[in-house]
Amino acid sequence: MQGFSNFKDRATGVFGGTRYENFEMPKHGYEQMEEGTGAIGGGYADQVPESPMSYDDYERPPLRHIDKYVRAECPCFKTIRYTVALMTCLGFIISFGMRCNMGMAKLKSESANVSVFNWTVGVESAVDSSFFWGYLVTQVPGGFLASKFPANQIFGTAIACSSFLNLLVPGATMLHPGFIIIVRMLQGLVEGVTYPACHGIWRFWAPPLERSRLATMAFSGSYAGVVIGMPMSGILSGWISWQAAFYFYGVMGMIWYTAWLWLAFEKPRSHPAITIQELKYIEKSLGETNPSPSMPTISSTPWMEFLRSMPVYAIIVANFCRSWNFYLLVLYQSAYLKHSFNFRIEETGMLGALPHLIMTIIVPFGGILADRLRKSGVLSTTNVRKLFNCGGFGLEGVFFLVVAHAKTATGAITALTIGVACSGFAISGYNVNHLDIAPRYASILMGLSNGIGTIAGLICPIAIDYITRDKPKECWSTVFTIAATVHLIGITFYGIFASGELQPWAEPVVEEKKVWTPTTAGLTKETTFNDPSQEISSTTKSVSYGAVEHVAGNPFAYPSTIAEEPVQPEPRDTYLHGGVDERTY
Repeated sequence: MQGFSNFKDRATGVFGGTRYENFEMPKHGYEQMEEGTGAIGGGYADQVPESPMSYDDYERPPLRHIDKYVRAECPCFKTIRYTVALMTCLGFIISFGMRCNMGMAKLKSESANVSVFNWTVGVESAVDSSFFWGYLVTQVPGGFLASKFPANQIFGTAIACSSFLNLLVPGATMLHPGFIIIVRMLQGLVEGVTYPACHGIWRFWAPPLERSRLATMAFSGSYAGVVIGMPMSGILSGWISWQAAFYFYGVMGMIWYTAWLWLAFEKPRSHPAITIQELKYIEKSLGETNPSPSMPTISSTPWMEFLRSMPVYAIIVANFCRSWNFYLLVLYQSAYLKHSFNFRIEETGMLGALPHLIMTIIVPFGGILADRLRKSGVLSTTNVRKLFNCGGFGLEGVFFLVVAHAKTATGAITALTIGVACSGFAISGYNVNHLDIAPRYASILMGLSNGIGTIAGLICPIAIDYITRDKPKECWSTVFTIAATVHLIGITFYGIFASGELQPWAEPVVEEKKVWTPTTAGLTKETTFNDPSQEISSTTKSVSYGAVEHVAGNPFAYPSTIAEEPVQPEPRDTYLHGGVDERTY
């Protein structure tokens, strides 16, 4: 009973208040080993780590009530950063799935003669483009919001608000076209911050040599959203009613937001369930400098350097070209299949999702391949970005020309599928390039480039509505020829001016350069932490990885490749916090 009493006293001291508990690395936390083993998680000696910030004094965030019963991680992943990537991907799936709802609802109205969608061409164009009016406005402000406030909160709140507004679309449509324009414009306003916020998330969570794979895993949700959204919206609209898809995605978005609040945190150090091994790996890889670095403001952002930088323009042009063709497919692919080959609405949803399904698989695969090419030194970061971007968009443009002249449904769908799938490689080009040239300003640059790219979302619906209005079947050849031309211009500009190297203007100002310097001259110790057998000579030649070279104050820079340390599997029947054994599994 005395042992039970001691255990109770210790538990009361740990969980009785909301204060942080001092985390002593050798004895406490989720990685606790039996005292006397001299190892943490089987991977570290019982000694003070040589690190920019002392893990010996690390204060573990307190467990929330739910964390005491269910660990804040995805069971299918061993690392927290991939859980964050998965949840971000699901958020984009819901966001882009909602964008498919209106197109399917309009096709349903054509087949069922629903009077509520009996709009003039001007009203229809206004409804189609209204989302992008709001989406354009908040791109650059979204970059600053993601710099000033926790990016995970910005991202989650945006998806939740857009989902709530999606529930209002059917009611607004029944009242007046003006109301639906307002609701969709508000959706665009809140969703405009999602891409900049996503880059803000990876600023703290993505090790340099995992940028491509983590970012593309998250961004693949944009295309998976279309894969799921087209057939789902078509089935719900065709089998139930045109309102069903709006309600379905609205509810799913609110459910996702609940899970996001539980699983997503601003930084690795804020996460109550992250292992010390993963925390060390991420922070050492990012080249930790100042634990609370000052973030860019409107006055400190080098706007004139942005305007003079051709690599920035290359990203902007690539984003514009991609946006034109992506929104062409999202908004009009089903209409093309219906008008050109007389498919039913359910069939257009299923067939229209096929190209995006293949691309969803290609996007993360391309990210892994790009990272391996950079790590191996076969190609520089600049050449990797150009190869993937120009190759992906170039092949899509070629197959769009085939679609423009296709005479059979089989030929058109085959060419469309191959072309869109190839474009998945381009996401490892321009869409990750912000983190290469200016990681400090990545979220702001993403907002800037995506904002200008959104102009394509404004122009594209208006142009296509007028091109296809009188002769919807014959004019699709013109539509896809224009799309191929847009890509040709984009890859030419990107191939000439793009760069994968850290730009001089992306370095912090002098007063922010607080860099940790190892005490041992001539040696740089990475995640081995005082293991003499793993010391790395500072004179060893290393491969250039673009923005991973050592630059003061750059959160994505560190001088050499860092191998993640092995993480031993933890017993699932023990959940530890502050040195207390909680039998919750």
